[in-house]
Amino acid sequence: MKLHQLSPAPGSAKPNWRKGRGAASGNGKTAGKGHKGQNSRSGGGVRPGFEGGQMPLYRRLPKRGFNNARFAKVYTIVNVCQLERFADGAVIDMTSLLECGLISKENDGLKILGNGSITKKLTVRAKIFSSSAKEKIEAAGGKTEVV
Repeated sequence: MKLHQLSPAPGSAKPNWRKGRGAASGNGKTAGKGHKGQNSRSGGGVRPGFEGGQMPLYRRLPKRGFNNARFAKVYTIVNVCQLERFADGAVIDMTSLLECGLISKENDGLKILGNGSITKKLTVRAKIFSSSAKEKIEAAGGKTEVV
């Protein structure tokens, strides 16, 4: 098989609709944009949230109170059952999980949760362990290290 022979599965990808390619195409001349007006122009249209000059909703509603979204810690979560893929006696940390593709981002640290079971003896280094995850790892003969 060569690169030019690759094609998507039948029905999964439709060809692009070519606009403005003559009257016979069914979408010629104005290319589905109608006649004149802001949306017919190149670069036309309004920004998200614009309500035609009316005071937009995001400005009408009061902004009150504290929101922790800006300050909250976001942990990368991995379950105990996902650690089963590693070899017995392996040391598991953020870098080893990134290398094997189990996680895609570091965020603010690694959190191990106790969903599933584990049979291998592993050393796991993470920022936070749930109590059930810690029990399961140590019951299998492994170690938990808080980084």
